Amino acid sequence: MIQRSIGALLLLFLAITSFADEIRPGYLELTENSQDVFSVLWKIPAKGNRALNLQARLPDNCKNSTPPHTQSVNGAYIQRWLVVCNGGLVDQTLSISGLESTSTDVLLRLEFIDGTSQSVLLTPAKEAFRIPATPDSLQIVITYTWLGITHILLGVDHLLFVFALLLIVNGTRRLLWTITAFTLAHSLTLAGATLGFVNVPQQPVEAIIALSILFLAIEIVHGKQGRKGAAARWPWLVAFIFGLLHGFGFAGALAEVGLPQQAIPLALVFFNVGVEMGQVLFVVTVLSLAYFLHKLKRQKLLDWSETVALYAIGGLSSFWVIERISTF
Repeated sequence: MIQRSIGALLLLFLAITSFADEIRPGYLELTENSQDVFSVLWKIPAKGNRALNLQARLPDNCKNSTPPHTQSVNGAYIQRWLVVCNGGLVDQTLSISGLESTSTDVLLRLEFIDGTSQSVLLTPAKEAFRIPATPDSLQIVITYTWLGITHILLGVDHLLFVFALLLIVNGTRRLLWTITAFTLAHSLTLAGATLGFVNVPQQPVEAIIALSILFLAIEIVHGKQGRKGAAARWPWLVAFIFGLLHGFGFAGALAEVGLPQQAIPLALVFFNVGVEMGQVLFVVTVLSLAYFLHKLKRQKLLDWSETVALYAIGGLSSFWVIERISTF
């Protein structure tokens, strides 16, 4: 069965995610508090207990008015300080030194006192940015599409939910309907929460997302025992219901980086496009590799890997449920 081959791929998937810190994006935010005075937030990704060797290079006209204060939070090092940039930031160049030696990106966000904002992704191939007076639409499209792609591909819990759906759903048509229902649902709540129509506390949402994965793991076990559950009978409905919750999770991640006030709809649409592109890439890759493994006809290996996959899904999701509830 293709599902057993998918189970084998879970081992590779979990191994790859152990290296996620090496590609976790950094974040640099400059917020104008008063004329030419900016508060700086610099989040440096860490590998193990050490911050990556990255340095934020502010324009030459910017001078520190307070020393940086550093703290370690959730696998990253965060620095905060104040700078005075005589003449402002327009037409000035900001860069991240050391970025070319890593596999990570840095999201740069600028908030100006007049209410406008700019966001751009700095990469190893483009580590400097000359700040324009007005951002162009293409910059917003590229930045938020890439943010959506990287968020879904680094979001282990979201991918594990999709992985579990692939283990449950039989048939290409049913799988297509199921993934479409999941996409529609999280698109609705992502838009609703981001635009302020719905406000849901983030911590319970994250806990229920973990619970949704545990639910699917239990459904898979019941299916192996010959007891078809709701997920096997109506996978599209289960995917839609839990997809609504996953959309709130996406909205929480987007809220952390913010949206340009002058182009909120454009940024929101292309963040969602990026999420869908990442999701499609993940599903196609998993199914392609699963088909290849199925053709090898290593039945014992596939049976063993399917069992390990079930324990891994159930164990990880149970741990996440307990961990996230404990933060309430």
